[in-house]
Amino acid sequence: MNITSFLLYCVIVTFTPGPTNIVILSTVQGFGIKKAMEYSYGATIAFGTLLTISAILNTMLVAVIPKLLIVMQIIGTLYILYLAYQIYKMDTSGSIEKQVATFRSGFIMQFVNPKVVLFAMTVIPGFVMPYYTEPYLLAIFVAIITAIGFLAFVTWVLFGAIFKEILLKYQKLVNVSMALFLIYSAIMGSGLVELIER
Repeated sequence: MNITSFLLYCVIVTFTPGPTNIVILSTVQGFGIKKAMEYSYGATIAFGTLLTISAILNTMLVAVIPKLLIVMQIIGTLYILYLAYQIYKMDTSGSIEKQVATFRSGFIMQFVNPKVVLFAMTVIPGFVMPYYTEPYLLAIFVAIITAIGFLAFVTWVLFGAIFKEILLKYQKLVNVSMALFLIYSAIMGSGLVELIER
């Protein structure tokens, strides 16, 4: 097993901007570190759950991946667009905290985030299972990948906390930018680009 490429893949996918990381940054800006961490805990548990499901059901998933991906892309795109709208209007609505900045929202986001679902379905069977199939070793790798994901979320929380004053000063611009990044993530994750290119 090439540990370097495995770790690189994990770090690149989890630390680069995606729907979950963008929502974390926006949550820090709008509601503070505590709410962002609550969201991150939900996202981390869901991330670990997805990795566990991938490890346990890998052979079954191979048969249903095409159908699963289509469903996840549709649901994920709609949910991410909904989050983009919530972030866009964050400074005018008092109900957004209940909807976006929660443990539950962080948990759900991982299951409808195409980037995370694709990662979870590829990292275990692609990097780990060709070399290790013992349940205890798979559990160790799931724990390692989940920890990397959690570190990525915490990094985005810290980034938001460090730059909070700047983010608050330009709140509307930041909200619009974060909403546009989420819309971009939704479009890229939905497969629309591939359909247009055909």
